[in-house]
Amino acid sequence: MALLTFKGGIHPDDGKSLAKDKAIVEVKPKGNLVYPVSQHIGAPAKPLVAKGDKVLVGQKIAEAGGFISANVICSVSGTVKGIESKLVANGAMVQSILVENDGEEEAIEGFGTDRDASKLSKEEIRQIVKDAGIVGLGGAGFPTHVKLTPKDENAIDYVIVNGAECEPYLTSDYRTMIERPEQIIGGLKVMLQLFDNAKGVIGIENNKPEAIKKLTEMVKDEPRIEVCPLLTKYPQGGERTLIYAVTGREINSSMLPADAGCIVDNIDTVASIYNAVCKTTPLIRKIITVTGDAIAEPQNFEVRLGTNYQRLVEAAGGFKQEPEKMISGGPMMGQALFSLDFPVAKTSSALTTFTKDQVAAMEPSACIRCGRCVGVCPEHLVPPLMMKASTAHDLEKFQSLNGMECVECGCCAYACPARRPLTQAFKEMRKAVAASRRK
Repeated sequence: MALLTFKGGIHPDDGKSLAKDKAIVEVKPKGNLVYPVSQHIGAPAKPLVAKGDKVLVGQKIAEAGGFISANVICSVSGTVKGIESKLVANGAMVQSILVENDGEEEAIEGFGTDRDASKLSKEEIRQIVKDAGIVGLGGAGFPTHVKLTPKDENAIDYVIVNGAECEPYLTSDYRTMIERPEQIIGGLKVMLQLFDNAKGVIGIENNKPEAIKKLTEMVKDEPRIEVCPLLTKYPQGGERTLIYAVTGREINSSMLPADAGCIVDNIDTVASIYNAVCKTTPLIRKIITVTGDAIAEPQNFEVRLGTNYQRLVEAAGGFKQEPEKMISGGPMMGQALFSLDFPVAKTSSALTTFTKDQVAAMEPSACIRCGRCVGVCPEHLVPPLMMKASTAHDLEKFQSLNGMECVECGCCAYACPARRPLTQAFKEMRKAVAASRRK
């Protein structure tokens, strides 16, 4: 049977060999932890604590500030040192709660106790997910309880677990599939309790045969769950491309996956649903890959939310050579960094470090009209025309070329022999169009 995939895409060097065989190691929190109140799409959370307050592991320290928002849960016990603006990975200053860790690991009552999910109602499950502060942990940060509450739950016929992990260098989801498959399957079974007509599908790229084999064996007696091998190609893990590969259905920027009868969550999000519902453990940790040729010991870490990234570098043996480029995330869709003095947040996925900044060394030149960017675009757009509109800052033209359908995956810029900054230009134009629409 042919492997499922989508039209377009690229095959960059995946760099996964650096960390894919490194088992997840827990990093104990040290010193002050920082909890930004905006770690998700939507309204910032509202702080519930004040300077001097004693806090516990699992305690809600900020509550959702609107329908599209998410709670923030404390990952250590200690004392609130203050609430002030702190730097986050995208370079913004965000209101954050500072907690001095006392190292006592004192938790709220009932934290970590087993719970029988089969005895819970749909409303109870959704409330637990909301209380736990779970959002899309693949990077988007959309509040999960909202995603699990579509207008018509009976119209959902696919619950898709995104195990593609197509972003180069990242291996945290792979290690979770290898080491903690019961959390993934358990979380998916909880999600299927919410959707009576749905089938569960775990989509995994075929460059992860061990994960495909392990999960296939574990679900062989689960009639509502199957593992779906996918062709290895970037961006196979994008929400639109994954839905198309698994179901043949297409969505665009004006649609939600639920409009196509699908709910999509990544590996870590599904595992977090299991932990919250079945283990009474809210979202207080992330699995993060620290990798690249500049790091001494590439590794996958389980780390508490709020931990400073410098702590991760220390745990990975420091830098073997001073990096020219550091990225929060992977090289295709990650955010370039100018500092490591920021906290691990819900949407953090990796720290990728390179001894050479290959992109900065490349001088862009004029478009040679080769069409490579058109051939690799998973959204079937025409980047040369979009770039022309971007250069002229012509918002109307950019929209007429369906520029708002761009998913900022970076395939066009990767394929461009002239090294034109296509993705960066489209990202700025999409922001400008969105701002003009708000006016």
